[in-house]
Amino acid sequence: MLTDRAALEAHRVRALGRMGRPGDGGAWFAHSDAVDELHERLKDVNRTFTAPAIVTGFPALFGSLVPGARVVADTDVLALEPGAHDLVVHFMCLHWADDPVGQLVQCRRALRPDGLLLACCFGGESLGELRAAMAQAEIEVAGGLSPRVAPMGEVRDLGALLGRAGLALPVADVDTRTVRYGAFEGLVRDLRETGETNALAARHRAAPPRALFARAADIYREAFPDGDGLRATVQTVWLAGWAPAEGQQKPLRPGSAAMRLADALGTEEMRPGDPARPAAKETE
Repeated sequence: MLTDRAALEAHRVRALGRMGRPGDGGAWFAHSDAVDELHERLKDVNRTFTAPAIVTGFPALFGSLVPGARVVADTDVLALEPGAHDLVVHFMCLHWADDPVGQLVQCRRALRPDGLLLACCFGGESLGELRAAMAQAEIEVAGGLSPRVAPMGEVRDLGALLGRAGLALPVADVDTRTVRYGAFEGLVRDLRETGETNALAARHRAAPPRALFARAADIYREAFPDGDGLRATVQTVWLAGWAPAEGQQKPLRPGSAAMRLADALGTEEMRPGDPARPAAKETE
């Protein structure tokens, strides 16, 4: 088991008590950005969804994310009826799932034929700086390591889950941004106020020594400076796939292209070992 669900829910309840609605700025910036991106992606689909559903760790905050959607919590067993929806959004909670494939399979089963699944979660490059600083600090202060930042999937691995879940036309891409903080404490506060602090089942339950975070702050500031502050990487992975249906567009077989890429680009193909050709002279 990866996640201590009781601890995760406690962190989320505390976050709800501290913050306003996403979109007001502050710690919820990553979720707010994901809301905006979701709306843009739905516009690009150019389809009207009549029976949407959204899976989220904060049903009270994100219930209006997709108008008219059935909103369910990201429990191990999702409260979704088979074949009931033409759109399912799994929003910013897949990185806490003990069984991410199982989550996507349940979403797939809830889709009607040719229904769309959109999922987003934090990706593997998120908080890489924090992982490094905490690991070095813990080795120095405590003489060993303990789980402190949840593992997050790489885009290729997460994209492969779509096929395993039985979804057609799978697409995975990432949005990576660098966030600047004035101090280490600001990053920790944002994680706490969005319910993203340590809820790993294998975490140490004893209170960490006070010197640990002080040393981590020093290491972070020295290793990852940004002007007079420090930087943090936040990566969001987006997954999209369709429930299979008759008449649905199918990807072409590898090698079945009827036109060479060189012809399409209006250039000349070169094979390995071919002598380099002189660059074309510019004309006035």
